[in-house]
Amino acid sequence: MGSFMRRATGTLIIPVGVFAIVTALCAFNGVSLFSTGDSVLLLTRGMAITFLTAMALAINLNSGRFDFSLGSMATLSAVIGTTTTLATGGGFATMAVVTLVAGIVLGTISGLLYVLLRISPLVLSLGITLLYEGVAFTISGGANVSFMLRDDLTAFSKSPLNMLLVIGAALAFVYIAFDRSRFGFDYRALITGQNAAVASGAKERLNAIGTYAASGLLMSGVGLILASQIGYVAAGTLNFGTMGIMFTAFLPMFIGGYIGRFSNDKLGYLLGAFATTVISLSYTALGLTSSAQSITTALLLVLFLIFLSNEETLKAWLRILTGRKRPTDPEPLEPSSDDKPTADAVRLGGHHA
Repeated sequence: MGSFMRRATGTLIIPVGVFAIVTALCAFNGVSLFSTGDSVLLLTRGMAITFLTAMALAINLNSGRFDFSLGSMATLSAVIGTTTTLATGGGFATMAVVTLVAGIVLGTISGLLYVLLRISPLVLSLGITLLYEGVAFTISGGANVSFMLRDDLTAFSKSPLNMLLVIGAALAFVYIAFDRSRFGFDYRALITGQNAAVASGAKERLNAIGTYAASGLLMSGVGLILASQIGYVAAGTLNFGTMGIMFTAFLPMFIGGYIGRFSNDKLGYLLGAFATTVISLSYTALGLTSSAQSITTALLLVLFLIFLSNEETLKAWLRILTGRKRPTDPEPLEPSSDDKPTADAVRLGGHHA
């Protein structure tokens, strides 16, 4: 029972604490966190986008591969999906299928390039970002791919139920793929001990390609939601302009990693997405400017990283403040005279007989 309570507390303390603090702060300023009819939609949609992005970033980062190309994959997959749909006269189902398949293909291409070129994943992801941005720019002619007058294509992101379905489907996918499959077993084994995992039969290269493909699928979901939300895809962005979306996932990813110690990291990323989305809603409710929002988010990220880096020290101070000092090791027993080594034994590196 004690172990369950500790795990439950560690899992829920951050999202529940953030919600309580933000709600109290809004009430103190005479505003409501859910003041409009769209508040639930904004919460669920923000959670979906943040969770998908944080998960896509984390699955490669946990393997030591930092991927800057997440935003470009979301943009290019959405461009491919929307242009195909508009050209063929299809509906939302066509746009969704083509966008998701395009995301898988783009992620697979990134994985193949990583495996074949054998260069730093960070450097490679910068090159892929420029490549995918350029392809999206070429397909769209440097203009936005717009479909604002197509209500059938924009209705998807206006339903909280649809966003909850996206969250549920994504959570089920990553849980089964990375926690309940041979692929996921090899993925975790390669993280903990690469040489041992390869020796036991794990396919390192195929696993890396599959991880990139999964990342592309998740980011194509982000591109689909964003495109449906605003009614167009901003495809005229070049020179790493698509990288901004990736940075929104850092705080929920680190929060999710912390929560994952007590439960499951996938659930942790979702709860981290909930906490950061609630914070974002409070920005709007409190009327903070965009610059103030950016500064506040950056400060929260820095403070949380400071907490993670000094967690044991903070726990030690908390024990002292609450009167629960860390147990000290027992004093070593003084050896008897018979057990003490002689001078000759010490000089020879052994004990006397």
